[in-house]
Amino acid sequence: MSGEKDQVRLQQMMAPDLRPETYVYCTFQDHRLPDDFSPICTFRESEGLTAIVERSQAIRAKVPHIFEAKLITLTVHSSLEAIGFLAMISSALAKAGIPCNAVAAFHHDHLFIPVDRADDAFLLLESLSQSSAPAVI
Repeated sequence: MSGEKDQVRLQQMMAPDLRPETYVYCTFQDHRLPDDFSPICTFRESEGLTAIVERSQAIRAKVPHIFEAKLITLTVHSSLEAIGFLAMISSALAKAGIPCNAVAAFHHDHLFIPVDRADDAFLLLESLSQSSAPAVI
């Protein structure tokens, strides 16, 4: 199954889910994670390995971290070939002055939103999903 591609259907079916955990970004120049580190996401860059982990893990491991965020998962199974869906989401959030770091995974799109704006982002996304009009980029 390759997921939904139609932007209007994606918008209507996105069903955002706000997680209670707080996540942070860490980086490791040697591309090695500490023992017992269980990131929700990693990305290898030439400067180092980026890991997104629950804040409690970073604190416990005494690892420097930045960007305390809540995770909103758009639970619709979106295709990795969907055109404009994340652009529409990030544009709507930007218009509301809400920063967003998006991660597209196999089944869903995931948004890391600053802790103090997560509730606002969630309400905006719920409103978009309940709207019969397509969001304009």
